[in-house]
Amino acid sequence: MKNKLKIVGIQAASVWENPEKNIAFFEKKINTLEAGFDLIVLPEMFTTGFTMHPERVAEKMDGFAVSWMQKVAKEKQAAICGSLVISAADKFYNRFIFVHPTGEIETYDKRHSFTLAGEPKVYTSGTEKIIIEYKGWRICPLICYDLRFPVWARNTENYDLLIYVANWPIARIKAWDTLLKARAIENMSYLIGVNRTGKDRNNYEYSGNSVLIDCLGKELSSLKENEVGIITANFVKSEQDRIRKKLGFLADKDSFKIYK
Repeated sequence: MKNKLKIVGIQAASVWENPEKNIAFFEKKINTLEAGFDLIVLPEMFTTGFTMHPERVAEKMDGFAVSWMQKVAKEKQAAICGSLVISAADKFYNRFIFVHPTGEIETYDKRHSFTLAGEPKVYTSGTEKIIIEYKGWRICPLICYDLRFPVWARNTENYDLLIYVANWPIARIKAWDTLLKARAIENMSYLIGVNRTGKDRNNYEYSGNSVLIDCLGKELSSLKENEVGIITANFVKSEQDRIRKKLGFLADKDSFKIYK
């Protein structure tokens, strides 16, 4: 078990439906990082932007972007994650990919498809919440619109870190800022939220506002609006465990069942 986990989030302006250019950008950024990081977090649909035309960009699980993530994870000896447009069994998924330093892959399919943009019409929603075990940490990955649904994020699995990757527009950025802190506080968990910047082909603008937050809602690292760059912080498991034990809030949480 590693007590201290160094987390890196990369905020960028995605090039619309252009995996090669987007991956080239992220690779360049990753190669500037100092050694010693444990986890790299990239935005939602980081190779394409939030497209509703998966037939133009979808790849299989052995495709270009997934293979690139495996290469990076092995070379840097760090985990890397983000969501991609994936095609499987004649369906399309907004799929969170987590690649371990060994190249092992774990996945989560976005549960809450964004109706306002027509996402449910083209992407199949996931039904399973997953917890990733990594270096003694329990990690819960979620995607964008999932942020608005606290029951799905509720910390019934005693996870240590909550990840949100997103394409969250500037028009509703106050909700992003507010709900990220709420999810960290109510679940007594470290949290990283990684969003994109720039303007997409549908003229939606994104300001980023990527952030790392502790279990009491304190920001540990953030970027200015519209800034392309990197956030990083060290999450310390023993400190979070100490706070959880002292306050005991998670012991008082409600019991419930989700019907899929």
